[in-house]
Amino acid sequence: MRILYPIARGETCDRRPDRFKHCQSAHDPAGSVARRVLAMSRGLQLRWPVLLVVTTLVSALVSCSGTPKPIYFPGYPVGFVERGVASWYGPGFHGNKTANGERYDMHQLTAAHRTLPLGSIAVVRSMSTGRQVTVRINDRGPFARDRVLDLSLAGARALEMTGAGTDQIELRVVGYQGRASDMGALRVQVGSFSDQQNALNLLERMKQLYSGGRVQTVDLPEGRRYRVQVGRFSTESQAEAAASRLEAFLGLQAYVFRDDS
Repeated sequence: MRILYPIARGETCDRRPDRFKHCQSAHDPAGSVARRVLAMSRGLQLRWPVLLVVTTLVSALVSCSGTPKPIYFPGYPVGFVERGVASWYGPGFHGNKTANGERYDMHQLTAAHRTLPLGSIAVVRSMSTGRQVTVRINDRGPFARDRVLDLSLAGARALEMTGAGTDQIELRVVGYQGRASDMGALRVQVGSFSDQQNALNLLERMKQLYSGGRVQTVDLPEGRRYRVQVGRFSTESQAEAAASRLEAFLGLQAYVFRDDS
């Protein structure tokens, strides 16, 4: 195997082991980096096998330096891909308010996701059948940790998964659909309890980070619930940041929603 070595500026090429048989031009970044590596190796008295490894790594880094990094716009993560288990929710939630302030319509192509910006448009593909459907994220969920997406009844029917209840899917964000500005205040919910005292205890813990929290009482078909919430945030990014901070502090799952109450 022939080993190539760098030469210093102004020197000529020859076959000595401390010279680079292939001369690099003065403006060549790879040659410039390689010459610096040789100077360092002389000072440190590196052995030739070590120099070979270092030179190889430098070449790899130089070759990769021109590759642009992907750019993601805040609140507009086009190109984001996620794979996992999807479920669906239907008649028991029809008409309930979703996280962005809309009323859930099980006949519309919508879905719930834990973290994607509300209003994201995603193409959802069944890994088992290849069928796909385009949905808009307008709610938060699912809250089963082994699932990544909750589809509306219409979305589940499009993927032919209503019978099984769940399916392995791939979702890809392809766009964003904005909302009207008057759809309610942005808040963060950190817990929902059947026991009021548990909700009050969590509210006290939450006050260590944010004041102005509340316990909201709601009556659901399965019984009364006490929801611990905080904020009226000006922007979705502020609300998402608060949710992340509360999750880290409390060890609980938090999510952002719009509230017109």
